[in-house]
Amino acid sequence: MSMLDQNEIDSLLSAVEPVEEEQHGSDGPQIFTRSRVDIEQIEVRQYDFKRPERVSKDQMLALESLHETFARNFGASLSGFLRTIVEVRVAACEQMTYGEFVSGLPNPTSYNLIQSDGLEGQMCLEISPLIIYPIIDRLLGGTNQDLFIPQRPMTAIEQRLISNVLKRGLTALSEAWESVLPLKFEVVAHESNPQLVQIVPPNEVVMVIGLEVRMSSRAGTMNLCIPYNVIEPVMGDLSSQSWFAVKRTDDDAMNTDRIAQNLNQAGVGLSAVLANTTITLRDLSEMQVGDMLVTTQPATEPAVILIEGEPKFLAQIGQHSNKRAAQIIRSISKGERVDTSFRD
Repeated sequence: MSMLDQNEIDSLLSAVEPVEEEQHGSDGPQIFTRSRVDIEQIEVRQYDFKRPERVSKDQMLALESLHETFARNFGASLSGFLRTIVEVRVAACEQMTYGEFVSGLPNPTSYNLIQSDGLEGQMCLEISPLIIYPIIDRLLGGTNQDLFIPQRPMTAIEQRLISNVLKRGLTALSEAWESVLPLKFEVVAHESNPQLVQIVPPNEVVMVIGLEVRMSSRAGTMNLCIPYNVIEPVMGDLSSQSWFAVKRTDDDAMNTDRIAQNLNQAGVGLSAVLANTTITLRDLSEMQVGDMLVTTQPATEPAVILIEGEPKFLAQIGQHSNKRAAQIIRSISKGERVDTSFRD
């Protein structure tokens, strides 16, 4: 084995010492890598191992957009139910541990466990008493003026009234999730103290969608807690590209069905042309009770049924239960010429 002489050792030490002094003299963070990098061009972020981010930004964005649809539908449903304007909007969408979520909730509150037929596990829907009691007061005919918010669990009657609100909320939630997966949600339990409910371990990652509910001069919060292990099977469908593509097609179909349903309930004017003829203006001015008009159309010929002034059907005129009636014979084909110069 060859030995280094003193000159070689000194040359090696002189090559190493400046690098060590430069490293120890730097105040910024050090990056250890096999390739040479410029620290000024690298973004360094702190990572908390107690709060691992298991959901990507694209999935969180898709989750937030999905529940914005839920907020709009729920607000519209509550406005019709309470007969006043109710605004619901997404205020925050973040991931945290279940222990952090529960520790930030008031006690007492309306804490509802939700279960779906297509997912394993349970979710939580928490509604603040600041908006719960104004809703109850509105349902009982109050005006919400000088309303006192009691610091107690809800009674059985109050819980029964709020259950009607929860049903509408779960219906809106099902409509929002329809674009990802057909789900039906139901409330399986109620609790006033969130500390007593343990659906997942305290260090388990959950997604929390914070919503703000505003009704007249009253406002409160509503939080939907979704454990990661509950929606983990469908997380692949929440990527930005696949979810938005599905959302567009599903929205088109839903809008078509909604428009068709509304049109089916719209009223239209219906009239029938029994016959037509022409007379002079003098004959019309001299016409009296008992005079007879002669037409060129036999009484056995079918009448023309008009929908909003447009000929659509041929019908036989008669009576049914002592009332005038028209029995549809056939529809008028497109382009068929029908004499409807006189319209009733």
